[in-house]
Amino acid sequence: MLLFTPGPTPVPESLRQAMALPTIHHRTKEFEAIFAKAREELKALLGLPEVLMLASSGSGAMEAGVLSLCKSKLLSINCGKFGERWGKIAKAHKIPNTEITHQWDTPANVDEVLEALKSDSQIDAVAIQICESAGGLRHPVENIAKAIKSFNPNIIVIADAITAMGVEPIDTTHIDALIGGSQKAFMLPPGMSIIGLSQYAIDIIEERNVGLYFNLATELKNQRKNTTAWTAPTTIIIGLVAFFDLVAKNGGIQNLYVHTKKLSIATQSALESLGLRIYPKEKALAMTTIYDEANAANIRSTLKTFDVNVAAGQDHLKEKIFRINHMGIIPIYEATWVVNAVELSLDVLHIRAFDGSANKVFLDSYYKS
Repeated sequence: MLLFTPGPTPVPESLRQAMALPTIHHRTKEFEAIFAKAREELKALLGLPEVLMLASSGSGAMEAGVLSLCKSKLLSINCGKFGERWGKIAKAHKIPNTEITHQWDTPANVDEVLEALKSDSQIDAVAIQICESAGGLRHPVENIAKAIKSFNPNIIVIADAITAMGVEPIDTTHIDALIGGSQKAFMLPPGMSIIGLSQYAIDIIEERNVGLYFNLATELKNQRKNTTAWTAPTTIIIGLVAFFDLVAKNGGIQNLYVHTKKLSIATQSALESLGLRIYPKEKALAMTTIYDEANAANIRSTLKTFDVNVAAGQDHLKEKIFRINHMGIIPIYEATWVVNAVELSLDVLHIRAFDGSANKVFLDSYYKS
């Protein structure tokens, strides 16, 4: 079965082999050397002065970011299941919160964010997804972050890049906290989150020094020494170093970015040629999301008969969309298998006769773009 859900993604054999080596203790020089390499690779990837690795899912890093960096009031962008989570985090910690809310196919824009900031001087942090994976939506985060900092450089910008980190280059010039997760483009098991930090964020974290397990000041103090405040996810960090080695063998991260973009655009073009509708108004590169209220659930079930597992939607979109992953190092032959499987499924369901055209559109797009 080909796993094409947008997280967790498949774990390549070389990464599995690296993580299958005998477990080492996290308080040893041996592990500190591995940890140091992982930190340097992540800092280079993110273009930020500091990075933390936490033993948690991405939601743990989201909570840690809000708790550590928002002093007065949070403005959160809610355009999906994960944007909704910012508000839940604020409520859990009794942090005042206001939301900008849209349908899950519609991105936020600069003007409405600035209007919210101008109308409420208490807001000192803004939280947003780069890719809202509930619908495959891409927010214009870099433009929004730049506008926020132009308006008031003291407002913190927290960006969830869990389904964007390692997928595409992200301009972090105006971002203070950039959040990632192990189970997406890094092709590792779930269980580790990542937070890249600006110098401004570092200063606030060290000044405030809040929390216990998610105390980022404590983690900074320890991780600068290549250790962790609590038990580290040693196996996943070993796998992360193996991931960066694998990327280097395949031409480097820029090559992966180009491949992912071409793969994403080719898949979207192929499925649109079959008469399928892409759901979000602004498409993320991390996944292709198809909206078909009448047939999405049946298509997803039929795909399994062709050994392809894709994801359904959530909440009100549960049976109305299906989502195909593009994160990680995905071979061309697997991507074309998925495109063919979708066209075959449409044939089985008597929606459209199979003629192999989707595969042709995919290959033309990928190799001629």
